[in-house]
Amino acid sequence: MHDTPQFSTRQRILGAAEELFAERGFAGASLRQVTSAAKVNLAAVNYHFGSKDNLIEEVFRRRLDELSRRRLERLAEIADEATLESVLDAFITPALELSLDRKGGSVFMRVLARAFAEHNTHLRKFLSENYGYVLKDFAAAFANLLPQLDKEELYWRLDIAVGALTYAMADFGVIQRRPGETERTHREQMARHLIHFTAAGLRA
Repeated sequence: MHDTPQFSTRQRILGAAEELFAERGFAGASLRQVTSAAKVNLAAVNYHFGSKDNLIEEVFRRRLDELSRRRLERLAEIADEATLESVLDAFITPALELSLDRKGGSVFMRVLARAFAEHNTHLRKFLSENYGYVLKDFAAAFANLLPQLDKEELYWRLDIAVGALTYAMADFGVIQRRPGETERTHREQMARHLIHFTAAGLRA
């Protein structure tokens, strides 16, 4: 089935916005820059999204809806025989797989890192209200496996773990891919180290 003109315009705007938000941040990228990069006029952005805040939200929805679904599916698959490592794998691996997606996935990871770095109250509220349930489901699974941790201590450790994952997904790390090593192999190594390190931190 061929894309309709409306669909392709919408996707073009989202793609341009994602690139610009990754490069310049949410405050730094203007709607004028987005329209120029997407080769559309401001009326098209207003028609499809209504406002810059709505455009920012849709950039997140287009990736996080799918990521959330994959994470929760993996969590459900291991429900009866969950281990700390398998729950971490269900949370970490889908995110690193998304970062391998050449259709903007790796760019989106830098956008996600921006969301953590910038103090955008509207965006944080949107992410909490729409995707907070995913972290709560994982927190419940971790709590069952780590009964010795009280809720506050568990959330401190999970917050640090999410920060480490965001850092890894955005490819900020000092350990770069070796010559001849595929990106997938590099990401698989990253996932293995991240799961091992985070499991040790949660158990400590």
